[in-house]
This record gives sequence, C-alpha cells and structure tokens, in this order.
Amino acid sequence: MKYPSWPRTRWKQVALVAASAIVGWYLICCALLVAYRWVNPPVTTVQMQRRIESWFSAGGYQSRQRRIPLQQIPRDLQRAVIAAEDGAFYEHSGVDWQEMQIVVDDARSGRRVRGGSTITQQLVKNLFLTTHSSVFRKLPEYALTPVAELVLSKDRILELYLNDIEWGPGVWGVGAAAQFHYNKPAERLSRNEAARLAACIPAPRTRRPSRMDTYSGTILERMRSRGW
Repeated sequence: MKYPSWPRTRWKQVALVAASAIVGWYLICCALLVAYRWVNPPVTTVQMQRRIESWFSAGGYQSRQRRIPLQQIPRDLQRAVIAAEDGAFYEHSGVDWQEMQIVVDDARSGRRVRGGSTITQQLVKNLFLTTHSSVFRKLPEYALTPVAELVLSKDRILELYLNDIEWGPGVWGVGAAAQFHYNKPAERLSRNEAARLAACIPAPRTRRPSRMDTYSGTILERMRSRGW
C-alpha cells in the first residue's frame, strides 16, 4: 500500500515550527541563566525527570533539599567535588578540551570511556536537560555551557551545582546529602566525609559514602597534590 506523501511546503512548515520551538527553548534557557545570577532555580528538569519516573516504579518518592550559600559550604567539600569532577574548573571556559581529547583517545583505542563533562556542563544538564545520554542532549548542553560561563561567575556555578545536583534517591544538594548520609549539617562535614560524598556524584542513586574507600582516597590524594 502506498501512503500519500506530504507536499514540500508542508515539510517546510514543520521544519520551521520545529526550528522556532528549539530557538525559543534556547532563549528561555539563556534568560533563566541570567536570572539564576540572583535567584535560585525553583525546580530542575532532572528533578522533574525523577518525579515522573517515580510514577512508574514501586515505592514512594520523597524529595528533600536544603540550600546553603557557598561561603557556608566547607572549603574541603568544595575542593573535593572539584578534585573529583573537574580539576580544571577554575581554568577552563566551560568545556575542558584537553580532557575531551583524552576521552576521544580512550574511545578510539577501545579503552573504557570516562565522562569528560565539566561542572558547568553538568549544571546545565541538571537545570535544563535530563540524565539520558544522547547526541540530542549533548548538543544543547554544549550550546548552553558558554552562556552559563558568560553570565554566571565560577563561584555561582559551583554554588548552584552543589545545591542542585542529585546525591541520592530524592536527595538534592549538599545540605540534604549531609543529613541523608551522615545525619549532620553540611557545615560540620569532615574532610574525609566530604571526599566520600564527592565520590558518590557519578552514580548518586546507587553509591553510598561508606563504600567509597578507594575512590575517596583518590580524591584526597588529588586534593593533596594541589596543595589543598
């Protein structure tokens, strides 16, 4: 059976609508990034993703979050997260091209590919995208990362990141993470506890700080090598 094809003008109309929607979404994200210089995100797309996923899984879903200004977050925790996720955070302009080249070389040689996303890229993903990895996520991520670096200071990027990323099932930000994992305020975390929390970031829903002996040791060594 032969299906009728749309006329060329119809395809052009569809393409125009799709392009307009993409541009509109991008401009909205840019405007929100400007607003986030002064206000905190009321919700992120990853938080919405987890809420929707909970509708199709057994058990309830409880979301917890406690925001903490960057100056009140222990310096050891800030440094542990940078050492774990993005050692060149204060040097690059959003994308660590040297790290990306290592990822490409690993992929070409058949070695296990590690993540090469910077803290800024991860923040953009959490604010506006999802955890599903695909080219359709990476393209807007790369498009929004320079905007985030342009309109937000490094300290503000780090503050948003520490307060909005996932640190356990329904656990958002370091304030809730400290209570969930250690039953104490984040301001009272020790250096070792900070390294163990940072070690959980790549797989926050399955990793637990008590099991992160090896990786937390690696993070502490990275901190020591940088004079931290």
